[in-house]
Amino acid sequence: MLRIYQNTYRRTARKAVVYSTKVICCNHSTLCNITRQPRRNGAGAQWEQHHSRSHEQFLLAGNQARGWTIPPHSRGYGMFVVRILKGALKLRYLVLGGAIGGGVSLSKKYEEWKEGLPDMKWLEVALPQGERWSQFSQNLIEMGSVVKNAIDIDPRLKQLGEDKLSEWRSWFDSRLDDAIEAADYQGNQIVETKEDIRSKTTVAALGIPADESRKKYEKLQSQVETLQTEIMNVQIKYQKELEKMEKENRELRQQYLILKTNKKTTAKRIKKSLIDMYSEVLDELSGYDTGYTMADHLPRVVVVGDQSSGKTSVLESIAKARIFPRGSGEMMTRAPVKVTLAEGPYHVAQFRDTDREYDLTKESDLADLRREVEFRMRASVRGGKTVSNEVIAMTVKGPGLQRMVLVDLPGIISTMTVDMASDTKDSIHQMTKHYMSNPNAIILCIQDGSVDAERSNVTDLVMQCDPLGRRTIFVLTKVDLAEELADPERIRKILSGKLFPMKALGYYAVVTGRGRKDDSIDAIRQYEEDFFKNSKLFHRRGVIMPHQVTSRNLSLAVSDRFWKMVRETIEQQADAFKATRFNLETEWKNNFPRLRESGRDELFDKAKGEILDEVVTLSQISAKKWDDALTAKLWEKLSNYVFENVYLPAAQSGSQNSFNTMVDIKLRQWAEQALPAKSVEAGWEALQQEFISLMERAKKAHDHDNVFDQLKAAVVDEAIRRHSWEDKAIDMLRVIQLNTLEDRFVHDKTEWDQAVKFLENSVNTKLVQTDETLSQMFGPGPWTRFAHWKSLTQDQQKRRSVKGELDKILKNDVVRMANLSYDELTTVRKNLQRDNVEVDTDYIRQTWFPVYRKHFLQQALQRAKECRKAYYLYTQQGAECEVSCSDVVLFWRIQQVIKVTGNALRQQVINREARRLDKEIKAVLDEFSDDEERKAHLLTGKRVQLAEELIKVRQIQEKLEEFINSLNQEK
Repeated sequence: MLRIYQNTYRRTARKAVVYSTKVICCNHSTLCNITRQPRRNGAGAQWEQHHSRSHEQFLLAGNQARGWTIPPHSRGYGMFVVRILKGALKLRYLVLGGAIGGGVSLSKKYEEWKEGLPDMKWLEVALPQGERWSQFSQNLIEMGSVVKNAIDIDPRLKQLGEDKLSEWRSWFDSRLDDAIEAADYQGNQIVETKEDIRSKTTVAALGIPADESRKKYEKLQSQVETLQTEIMNVQIKYQKELEKMEKENRELRQQYLILKTNKKTTAKRIKKSLIDMYSEVLDELSGYDTGYTMADHLPRVVVVGDQSSGKTSVLESIAKARIFPRGSGEMMTRAPVKVTLAEGPYHVAQFRDTDREYDLTKESDLADLRREVEFRMRASVRGGKTVSNEVIAMTVKGPGLQRMVLVDLPGIISTMTVDMASDTKDSIHQMTKHYMSNPNAIILCIQDGSVDAERSNVTDLVMQCDPLGRRTIFVLTKVDLAEELADPERIRKILSGKLFPMKALGYYAVVTGRGRKDDSIDAIRQYEEDFFKNSKLFHRRGVIMPHQVTSRNLSLAVSDRFWKMVRETIEQQADAFKATRFNLETEWKNNFPRLRESGRDELFDKAKGEILDEVVTLSQISAKKWDDALTAKLWEKLSNYVFENVYLPAAQSGSQNSFNTMVDIKLRQWAEQALPAKSVEAGWEALQQEFISLMERAKKAHDHDNVFDQLKAAVVDEAIRRHSWEDKAIDMLRVIQLNTLEDRFVHDKTEWDQAVKFLENSVNTKLVQTDETLSQMFGPGPWTRFAHWKSLTQDQQKRRSVKGELDKILKNDVVRMANLSYDELTTVRKNLQRDNVEVDTDYIRQTWFPVYRKHFLQQALQRAKECRKAYYLYTQQGAECEVSCSDVVLFWRIQQVIKVTGNALRQQVINREARRLDKEIKAVLDEFSDDEERKAHLLTGKRVQLAEELIKVRQIQEKLEEFINSLNQEK
């Protein structure tokens, strides 16, 4: 019969021919109760004999009914013509008989299933009626009569034996069956239809001149086209009704499941679909082998084409939803988009890394989905690039979707614009070749039908990757525009594979829309069906076969090819990963025989536990240890201010009363402004120091694993950088410190002795620092120069000369002010000039400060020794004491402030700050756990890399085996 009828109902027809026990003959209403088996076995031959006899008896009875008188020899000729016509029209009989037989089988199935469904009387209108098929049989008989009257039998054929005719018939049938099988795989590669082949073969065998029968053959061809149109309309109507029936079936099944769930409370684990399992395998492989250098040769449908050729529209038509953003002339696809299509009860979409589902039946969710896709594409482009290699993975589920995995790539461009990166063109070419280089990738080559074919860039690229066309499917888009602009013969060449040197498995023509952005997929599909149903170019003129049109047929063909390649390659890929796993396990046993294979995630969890254990240990430090650490850190922070801004300026006041007054003023200002903040800073540094100390001690443990060191250090540094002391602590410390500094009287001898000791230790520390400064300024002493063969620099010699003059001033005036007078500066400079040493006043002052500081500290140290035994004089005489001990009282007050501040900080650390640091560290660890790049950077080494690869290969192999088991069960 017709090619589109054969391809659309091929499976139904085969089932009817192979399994039906009652097959309706094409030209009479009797039922053949003989089952026809595939090929020409015994039962098939019996069916053919019965079929042939039935035809002859039917025609003879018809002639007698009409009152025709047929001579015996003419009757023989007529039977001979009938046999010839039967052979010539065999394909039509088979397809028609198979289709009707399939309809009978479907009708039985429907009757059995109808009992559980609502009334569906409308189906009787959609299914073919008996009168219609009777009329169709009558048309065939009339065509046979026309051909019979048009053909003059050569007399030489009368002498041919029955054996010769049988031999010719067997040869013809075998060639015809081979052609049918080839058409199943190559689609429209055959330019001439089987009807034309049979007609030409018959005419050539009979020796009939072509000129005599051309007119009547054209009439026959017009009748065939009329029948073809009718069958296409019936096919479209039948498919729509079938989809409607399937939709209602799904709704009823959902209601049944809901009722069943209410009755049965035990929850069952949802079984993953086959395509979801396959998509998970591809997701695992995407992070393992991005260059197809190992074993990632699993099939994908790679959608390639020139920019604005309709790639995205074709993908949306297959997915039945407008899921991608639109732009007027702007490049929208900037990164690969992997779309996993699966059948489901609801039409929804979901990204791989999120839980949100987008309802594709709602325009608001569709808009959100398009915005999210655009946001992810632009976010993937970094560093001034225009396109990115980062894959955006999503799953689309819905009723009637074909199961497959498609990868939409950026369109091929020939010219770059000024807003593109300089390497955009090469990047797109490399990305496209990268995906097409997979030897099992199905290449969906998209060609714009509205532009000249010579302007295409993608065909040459596809031909380089698949020169034999064994995995390429060609799609011509925008054919509604091509019908108005292009030459029919040129389109025929494109869709028959004769215009491009590129070869393909099949050629398809689709309509991707009417140029309206707001059109829904249903509207576009309806427009596509109406176009192909009414188009003179693509239908009535026979440019292409009916099975080569519409997105529905395209999706069926791509899905069929996809699963065929999956079944052909999946076992091989599983074996490759099994061998890789064996090699990696052997290498691990040889290098790390006593360790378990722990990946980065497991190692990170172990390091996280150790870090949090150290935080717990931090809260178990004794109070005395905290006091010592905080006191030391506080004086380290405060000592410089005490000496430079309080003690030294007050000591230069000239009297004991002035010293005390200035000390009170400066201490109060300090406590109100800088002291609380400095104290908090000291407390935070002490906490940090103790925590790092605990981490360092943990490294010395016998079971320490150095693979965690880099990660632990990074976590601690980040947590400490983020952590800040509680704000209200500063206000609390300010009140405590001001109250403490108001006390100016030392209460007992023990505190006096501690203050004297504190003063001596502090002064000695400053003396050491001052001596280091003087040593750098004046150079080493004579013994050091002699022992280490060192000499003084010119500047050191000059400063030694200045120091000699300054020592004379200090010797003459032991108790003096810190600054030199103008007369003293002039005297020192003139004395140095007599010795041929030229210096200025600034040079003398710079030398004077460290010299005087040492002199002052030595005097302070001497006073501290004198005050050690003067406590009772101090308690009796107070400020009028003969021994000046005001500096001891100052340092006692500083000591008391440090004690109360340290105690307050210790309580804050134990009660608040250690727990806040623990939360901060947990937050940092949570962030690091989600950052795969950072974990890969911090957890490194051969051990980690080998374990990570082994775990990855093991996961991939397990998923492959799980998928193979499910695939075999589906078979």
